[in-house]
Amino acid sequence: MRGFLASSIGVTCAAALALPLTPPAFAATARPVPAAEAARPAPHAGTPATTPSDRRAAEPSAAGSTQSLPLEPLTRDRATPSAPATEQGLPRRAVRHFSLVGVVWDDPDAELHGRVQVRTRTAGTGTWSGWQDVETHNADHAADPDTPERASGRVRGATAPLWVGDSDGVELRVRSESDDSATDSAGHTSGTRNLPAAPPLPSGLRLELVDPGEDDAASSGDEEEPRAAGGANAENPALTENSALTETSAVAEASAVNADLAPFGATEIAALSRTETEQEYLALNAGELTERQLQAKPYVGPRPGIVTRRGWGANEGLRESGFRYTKKVKAAFVHHTASGNNYRCSQVPSLIRSIYRYHVKSMGWRDIGYNFLIDKCGKIYEGRAGGVAKPVLGAHTLGFNSNSMGIAVLGSYGATKPSKSAVKAVARLTAWKLGLYRVNPKGKTYLKSAGSNLHRKGKKVRLNVISGHRDGFKTECPGRKLYGKLGSARSKAARYQGR
Repeated sequence: MRGFLASSIGVTCAAALALPLTPPAFAATARPVPAAEAARPAPHAGTPATTPSDRRAAEPSAAGSTQSLPLEPLTRDRATPSAPATEQGLPRRAVRHFSLVGVVWDDPDAELHGRVQVRTRTAGTGTWSGWQDVETHNADHAADPDTPERASGRVRGATAPLWVGDSDGVELRVRSESDDSATDSAGHTSGTRNLPAAPPLPSGLRLELVDPGEDDAASSGDEEEPRAAGGANAENPALTENSALTETSAVAEASAVNADLAPFGATEIAALSRTETEQEYLALNAGELTERQLQAKPYVGPRPGIVTRRGWGANEGLRESGFRYTKKVKAAFVHHTASGNNYRCSQVPSLIRSIYRYHVKSMGWRDIGYNFLIDKCGKIYEGRAGGVAKPVLGAHTLGFNSNSMGIAVLGSYGATKPSKSAVKAVARLTAWKLGLYRVNPKGKTYLKSAGSNLHRKGKKVRLNVISGHRDGFKTECPGRKLYGKLGSARSKAARYQGR
């Protein structure tokens, strides 16, 4: 695989000159406000009456943006009014269009003990949703301790993101609760015993409202806010030109690393037959296989079709430039995004763009955390940039990102069964990717812990090759229902490999 790692690097610079800034399918015309944004219904005023600050927040923005709103105290202890509020939030208000929400705070090592609930207003109809819970335990999805990504100074604590669809109004409440009171709120009575005091909420709480942008503008490198006519960039053409060249280079390098698998600039890497995949396997591992391995039939599953970052409209200007790799892929950790199941498969590119923007702009990561994402219709998507066949270092399983890959099934699977298509896609993807590294999906492997709440730093941990996130960290992820399907995924993946 080392030859493969080096093979695509040489074409990136030349490719940057040949590749247009936006693919034809996503080309966008420069304009003050995107046409699709301008065509959206105006935010519904008077639910309740909007304030001047609400109206400013509701002004149209460029496609692909994040609104970051500081939370306000909702309640205080009258006996100690100077004490930190145990409930913060935002009253109902009009805002610019968004489709995904999350809450962030300053210290990535601080935990939010309590409950986060949000209500949103559907754009176009003005209908308010009921209160929806946002998953608060999300620290286990992160870069490993002592890595440059973790130590960048930009990383924040955060909830999981929640997909709500196109919305233009929001209301939020964040309530601090002890673990015991959280249990009681789930339906258990506490009797007359005294519950422990609620812990303080993390400092710097902010509500993040993410607009994924339109499909035809998502790859255009739009700025966070629309540029004013005659602004600084308009007066400095050289700055604008340099930004465009940087964006073009980032698009080119993200495509070049898959150049051995698909035409340059492809929006999808096509599925292969078993014979074609075996030929690809020999080509990718040229120079690394022993004579005996060359003569043996490889155990590698047929390559599945994979939508590239270009295919789902990644704005390559958001992420850090360059790529980070680990040595090999010995295991696959399966996750759920905990972002809810209320999405259509046609919306998945927008959903992934939203998660990508939330991971990078709101949480401070270098790129989207997962190596791959799978929707409920069974379609597979490229995640973190660096090449789908390569050992890209992700930020998905705190303590076990090295020598592994992270696969996120889009949705929440604590109480909801994953679709058969999604489970099959997990099996097909792992049969291929693990096969490239000569790994048996039904086998066991050892990974060295970088430190988690289950395994101390430095411990060698024996794991299933296909594991759930909860096997490396004490967490509910990937949800009880999805975790229960991993045995089936292992068996299917082994069969796809011909074992």
